[in-house]
Amino acid sequence: MNHITGVLTIGVPVTDQDRAVQFYTETLGFELLMDAPLPQFGGRWIVVAPPGADVSLALVPASEDNPAGVDTGIRLATPDAEAAHKHFLAAGVDTDELLRWPDVPPMFSLRDQDGNRLYLTQA
Repeated sequence: MNHITGVLTIGVPVTDQDRAVQFYTETLGFELLMDAPLPQFGGRWIVVAPPGADVSLALVPASEDNPAGVDTGIRLATPDAEAAHKHFLAAGVDTDELLRWPDVPPMFSLRDQDGNRLYLTQA
C-alpha cells in the first residue's frame, strides 16, 4: 500500500509573516488559503498558493534551525516566462536574468523579502 499520495504544502521560512503574506499575495498574486494562530509554533500557520494550484506554501516563522534566506528549490509554473520576468523586474522584485537554453523551457529565479530563492519556469 502506498501511504503517500502527493505533496500538499512546502514550508518557506520567513522573518516577518505579515510582510511575507503581503509579498506572496500582492506581488506574486497568490491566494491566502489559511491564516490561523499557532502560538506553540511561534507565530501563525499561514498557507498561500497560486490560484487553482494543487500544492501550497506555508509561510513559517524562521528560526535558528530553519533560517530564512535559503534556496527553496521550489519551481513555480508560468505560461510566459518572458512576460513574468519583465513584470517582476518592473515591480522591483529581486529577480535574476531570464535563462534560455536549447530544449529547456525559459526560466528565471527571484527572491522574496527574506532572500528565499524561488524559480519560475515556463510551463
